[in-house]
Formats: sequence, structure tokens, C-alpha cells
Amino acid sequence: MLFTFNFYSSLLLIFVVHGLVYAAMCWRKSRQAEHPSYAWLALYLVLSVLFVVPWMVGFAGWYDAQPYRDILLYTPTKFSWALGPVMFIYVQSLLNPSYRFRGKQWWHLAPLGIYLLLHAYVFLHDKVWQPAQPILYEGVDPDYSDFAAIPGLVSMIAYFVAALRYYRLYRRLMLQVVSYADQLLFRWVRNFLMAFLLFVIITIAFAIIGEIWDVYYSGSWWYYLTFALIFYYIAITGYSNAVETTVAFRPLLLQNKAALLLPYLHAPSGSGPGTPAAGEAPVVEDIDYIDVDHPNAGLDPQFPLAQWQQQVLQLMNEQRAWEDPELSLVSMAGQLRTNPSLLSKVINQGFGKNFNDFVNQYRVAALQQKLQQGEHRRQTLLSLAYECGFNSKATFNRAFQKQAGMGPREWLKQQGLG
Repeated sequence: MLFTFNFYSSLLLIFVVHGLVYAAMCWRKSRQAEHPSYAWLALYLVLSVLFVVPWMVGFAGWYDAQPYRDILLYTPTKFSWALGPVMFIYVQSLLNPSYRFRGKQWWHLAPLGIYLLLHAYVFLHDKVWQPAQPILYEGVDPDYSDFAAIPGLVSMIAYFVAALRYYRLYRRLMLQVVSYADQLLFRWVRNFLMAFLLFVIITIAFAIIGEIWDVYYSGSWWYYLTFALIFYYIAITGYSNAVETTVAFRPLLLQNKAALLLPYLHAPSGSGPGTPAAGEAPVVEDIDYIDVDHPNAGLDPQFPLAQWQQQVLQLMNEQRAWEDPELSLVSMAGQLRTNPSLLSKVINQGFGKNFNDFVNQYRVAALQQKLQQGEHRRQTLLSLAYECGFNSKATFNRAFQKQAGMGPREWLKQQGLG
């Protein structure tokens, strides 16, 4: 097979081979871990590799010899229409354990299907039906025309905006429903979205440069090298990312709301605190809407907020619910025989804090008490944090910094305990 090794083709070949290897590893990991996010990441990497391949083999001599030139002309490789949707689906499958790609989700890949059908039609027309009157009579690759490039770029921008909105909704929801939000606010998702945005920005920048100056074939190579570096970073970091998300939800992106999909106990007898009336059994429901932008909106002026505050304080102070490292809004609502949405509004309006900060203030206070008693001289700070209900170093450090205005070691020095 024709392949001329030179600076341009050889360097891209390294990224192409590694990209395919990481795609295979991600696919294998998706089968082992039974997590679909790795399969979508594998597909994203394959599409990224195909995006680079024509430039790699082009510098290896394919555009200058047959039948290699026809292979490049008639084989679909520039999947800019698919990169955006696959990126969006990957983010959803990573953050939401209830996400399933089925039914109406298929329309996201409709442009990809149209793109493949058009390529198939052009190939059949030129090589089977009408070889004397080919559509690609000038031998110009249609994948690199403005007709194909501009809609693909618009698609990537639109799906980036949707994915970013999804991630921001997820972040705000976690602060409202779990006491260990920092453990679930995946830094990798943010970095992945920023890497995708960087690719979009570079695409626009090179397009503008191409309109101002004549960029030769070798000049465009730098664009594909940059993209190769970006997807190589995504491959390495995405493969090593540990996925642990358990909060299932249904996003309402246009309304900035989310529906929890975890069952909870609801008291059917009324809006006041306490257990269900005699003879009434708690009802298990499966959704509850949380408005992440207005978490305390919707409480009736006549709502007995003070009574509910007393119930919450009793649960925290007497039953020490904060010692549970996996305490969530759903589990607390079950203990209070109410629904998560109502409890979220009570905590936000009654105590002026989201659920995550409300619970962690008790843990920080308990830790500070242990430090004042000199426990840090017998145990590590992290072990003391675990005893107080924290389940990760990230959650502990963030909560302590937010409550005390400084890190734990600085606080010890300020208190003269260091």
C-alpha cells in the first residue's frame, strides 16, 4: 500500500494509530465496566481519527495516485456533522445514569445518516450508474467545500452550547440534592468541553485566516495537527477518568429544571411535618422537579416553614443525620416523610443555603470541635474528616474553606492549635 513517510505524514500517523488504540481500549472498557459513556468516547475518538486521516495519507501521496485518490474522494471521513452530537451524547451518558440512547435520541444522528447516504449516492452514480458523467467531474473532494464545512461548524457550536447547559444544570442540581457534590462535579467533563470548544475556536480562526491569506496545503496541515493534539488529550484523560455518578435525573434544559428519578417517600396526608395519618401508607413516587435557579420558589405564604425548620434541625442535631457520608436530599426527605422538592425549598428559604452547604456546615463544626480537643495530634485531618461525615478530600477541603474562610491548617494556626 502506498505510504510515503515524511515529516507531515509520519507525525499525523502517530496520533492516528494512538487514537485508534485508545478507541479500542475505551470500547473494551465499556464492555467490562458496562458503562455506555466509554463506548461513546470510543466513537468520538474514531470520528476524530477519520477527520485527520485524509490529511495524513494526502501527505503520504494518496491524492497524487490512483486508486488512492478515488478512495479519498468517495469515502466519508470528515464527520463534523457527527462530532457535536456524539460529544453531547457522551456528556449525558457520563453524568446521568438514567440516560438511554433510544427512541427520539436517534434524530441527533440524522445528519450523519444523510451525509453517509449522499456519499453512497455519489459513489454509485459516478462508478456504477453514470461513470461517463460523474458528479465529481473535477475531482474535488466535497468534504472540504464550504457547503459541507459551514453547517458542520454550526452543528458543533449548537451542540457545545447544549452540552455546556446540560453540565451547568447538572452542577447546580448536585448542590441541591447531595451532601458530597464535589465528588460528583467531574472536572473531566469541564475539561472535555473546553477541549471541544478549543477545537471550534481553532476551526473558526483557521477559516478566517484562509479568507485573508492564501493558505497552502502544508499550511492547513497545522490545523489538523492541532486537532490531533486535542483529541489525543481527550483520549488519554477520558480513558483514565473514573465514572461514579448515581443521581438519576431528567433534564429540562429550556426551563432550567431537573426531575429527580429516584424514588422517595411522600406523606399523602398534607403539607405539614410529621408522619402520614393513621391508616395511610407512604406513597413511593419516581420523579420530583427541582428548579435549580429558583430552589426556594413556590412556597405558599401560609406554608408552616417554622415547623419544617424545627423538624430539619431535630434530624440534624438530635439524630446527627450529617454523619451519613452519603446523605442526600432524597434520603432526608424519606426520613421526614416528605418530597425532595419541598425539602429543598425549606432548606434554601429557611436556612439560606443549598442542601450541600447546609449539611457540610454541621460536618465542619464537628471537625472544628475535634480539632479544638486536640484530636489532630492523634489522627490525620483526613481521617477526622471521614469521622465527621465527609467521604472525599475534595468535599472536605471545599466545605472547610467555605465555612471558615481558610483551609484547615491555616485555621489551626489561627486558633493556636498548630
